[in-house]
Amino acid sequence: MRVYCAVFALGLRRYSTYRAATAAAVFTNVVFGLINASVLLALFHARPEINGYDAADAVTHVFVAQALMGPAAVMGPPLELAERIRTGEVAVDLMRPASPLAWWLSHDMGRAAFTVAARSVPTFTAGALVFPLALPEAPAQWAWSAGALALAALIGFAFRYLYAVSGFWLLDTKGVSALSHLLAPVFAGMLIPLVLFPPPVADVLRVLPWAAMVQVPVEVFLGKDTVPGGGPAGALALQAAWAAVLLGLGALATARAARKVVVQGG
Repeated sequence: MRVYCAVFALGLRRYSTYRAATAAAVFTNVVFGLINASVLLALFHARPEINGYDAADAVTHVFVAQALMGPAAVMGPPLELAERIRTGEVAVDLMRPASPLAWWLSHDMGRAAFTVAARSVPTFTAGALVFPLALPEAPAQWAWSAGALALAALIGFAFRYLYAVSGFWLLDTKGVSALSHLLAPVFAGMLIPLVLFPPPVADVLRVLPWAAMVQVPVEVFLGKDTVPGGGPAGALALQAAWAAVLLGLGALATARAARKVVVQGG
């Protein structure tokens, strides 16, 4: 456990050094948030309520989604593990007396913790200063939202870990990452709230693992039911289930790859 705590601290320190990149990311998130919010306000001006969302819900969705972009890493960055697999350096990693999955999870949670403080909070604060957002009224709802945020970061890591370990078979994961960058923002509810899709489509998308990174945490924040009648506990249970499934697949893929590792060039 001390090893993984040290790796967590390493990830936290490593990403805290990229201050200019962090400031640029905050600026980008705020600008895109302002644009998306303005578009949705025009839509809700014409139709004040859509599938349980009003204008305040929609604008809040935009800035919660932008705040989640850092910790959940819906559009990257790819894990360094992918490049280490491509170059063969992963052979050294597999010799360590530590689980590769736990090692990279600890490192990425350090990154996520930094982005929450340095990227998510400023982005959401900027949105709250410009628009009247629908904020939770009860302390318990804030606590549920914090739990949903943590699980979203965990699921985001699990996806990126699976993309990385696919390199054991594909050798280069750039195609997988490019496809995920194209599809994940749509399926997660990052670009537009999933409630704007026709109800049958939205109901299916909401229970897929991508939605657990954005749409589900947003609905917990807004106090809406992702799982009918389940409340925030049902939403977090859905997230936890997907986290367990994806991490389990990652552990299985790692175990199978470790039985016979072929390093490029030899």
